[in-house]
Amino acid sequence: MRFDVITLFPELVESVVKSGIPRRAVEQGAIELHCWNPRDYTKDKHRTVDDRPYGGGPGMVMKADCLLDTLKAVKQQTNGKVIYLSPQGKQLTQLAARELSENDNLIFLCGRYEGIDERVIDLLVDEEWSIGDYVLSGGELGAMVMIDSITRLLPDVLGHEDSADQDSFTDGLLDCPHYTRPEIVENLGVPDVLKSGNHAKIAEWRKQQALGRTQQRRPDLLKKKRLNKEDKKLLSRYLKESLDNDSK
Repeated sequence: MRFDVITLFPELVESVVKSGIPRRAVEQGAIELHCWNPRDYTKDKHRTVDDRPYGGGPGMVMKADCLLDTLKAVKQQTNGKVIYLSPQGKQLTQLAARELSENDNLIFLCGRYEGIDERVIDLLVDEEWSIGDYVLSGGELGAMVMIDSITRLLPDVLGHEDSADQDSFTDGLLDCPHYTRPEIVENLGVPDVLKSGNHAKIAEWRKQQALGRTQQRRPDLLKKKRLNKEDKKLLSRYLKESLDNDSK
């Protein structure tokens, strides 16, 4: 998969593939990252990329001409979907990341200052996306988050083919708790079921924990999920056990 990022800070964006899973994905040839600086497509000696907004007000707005020329240059190499990182965009979810991972190419446009000239959006942007209801200094961090979340969903990028399928939000629930060695940490042990070797019971316990955690921490997610009879039974058991533990 190819990612192209239009940014005034290419060194910042490029750091996303310097370590961890994205780095391994680059080494495997699973992804490519190309950064494009709009300053390289300006026509004045000061390489100006912003100007004061029409109508007045604070801040500066990124200019349409250099952004459009940059996008056109990118489009000569790839015909990917153009995504503008914006607080007004659709909010990124695990499901959205999975759908985006089915693309061969994505082009991320990172704004700065008060944003970009709206005509760039009208002319060449396909979709606007946001990583949350808050404001950042620019779109770079949002693009990096999207690159990471999409990359880990690509075939063979993770060490185990089931790893991504067991992440939080994949089936509409939060993830269950996980444990590893040593068996005792400051007098806290590991649930007996995880040491039992009974894979059916382990799967049932993990599902119960995922349901219970989602109910306690993100009940909004559970409202969107249709629970079957077994799910309701597991959730009821989790809540009862939690209540019993709280009363001790």
